[in-house]
Amino acid sequence: MDTPTDTRNDHSRQHTTLVAVENLSRRYGDALAVDNVSFELRKGEVLGFLGPNGAGKSTTMQMICGSLAPSAGQITINGFDLLDKPIEAKMNIGYLPENPPVYRELTVDEYLTYCARLHRIERSKISAALQQAREHCGLGEVRQRLIGNLSKGYQQRVGIAQAIIHQPPVVILDEPTVGLDPIQIREIRELIKTLGEDRSVILSTHILPEVQATCDRVQIIKRGQLVYNGSTEELGRQGQGNRLQAAFANPPEASLLAQLPGCVSVDNVDGQRVTLSFESADFARTLVETSVHNGWQLYELIPQNSSLEDIFVELTTSDSAATRQGEAA
Repeated sequence: MDTPTDTRNDHSRQHTTLVAVENLSRRYGDALAVDNVSFELRKGEVLGFLGPNGAGKSTTMQMICGSLAPSAGQITINGFDLLDKPIEAKMNIGYLPENPPVYRELTVDEYLTYCARLHRIERSKISAALQQAREHCGLGEVRQRLIGNLSKGYQQRVGIAQAIIHQPPVVILDEPTVGLDPIQIREIRELIKTLGEDRSVILSTHILPEVQATCDRVQIIKRGQLVYNGSTEELGRQGQGNRLQAAFANPPEASLLAQLPGCVSVDNVDGQRVTLSFESADFARTLVETSVHNGWQLYELIPQNSSLEDIFVELTTSDSAATRQGEAA
């Protein structure tokens, strides 16, 4: 008879989509915390899951991990329905909560052995599983040290090691770099990239540069609904949005600029400079031609790019509830 681990690995080869969430909702009384969320995650993808406090991000993560039942919808992990076959589905998940569930009084090896047994790894395979997890997470030099005596960065590594000790195809990390110094953050980010090479990784974080550094795709949730679902590359292109800063030696009235075809808004910077938002592809050419014709003496035209923080704030504070779909990763 095949062991549970063998069954999981045979099954995983049949599916490139490792996480499928369909019409997921969760109510707390009359409050709708998660509202009809759907997405898929394939092998080899790292998904950044973002949202302001209270947006439904943690509730969604808990439902995907199987620690919270949805009010409606379906979650499939590596082909297993989380509600119909919870044991099989959870065997395919590795989870690191925001506060790593480590036992400070144990050594690294003692703790990882305990985790391996919890995941029902055969006794004859535990040693190899520990070695692989230690190597993956850079824990070889501290294997015999008490976890309580390790730095915060190494404790995070131990937390990630327990999440992958059973070689799950899906790894979920909740705020994995909180409280780390810049060097430790860089090391954990590199580790996350490595994890994403042959798994699906969901990374929940409030650190926006972390998403750019580690993720292939981004999802942003607001008031229980996805307001962005697309690639990190596409999100970056949105930051190159339709805004220009223009400077005139003979500046026109803002009302005249607002009348230009495709102009959305005009914001004054100083006496000679304005920031123009537009929606027409040939707006810059129209602006230059109109300036020459009217003698405005345009002498500066600079594209204005939005940071990821600007885009995040726009998406999570806008009144629009429509989901913005980016390119598929």
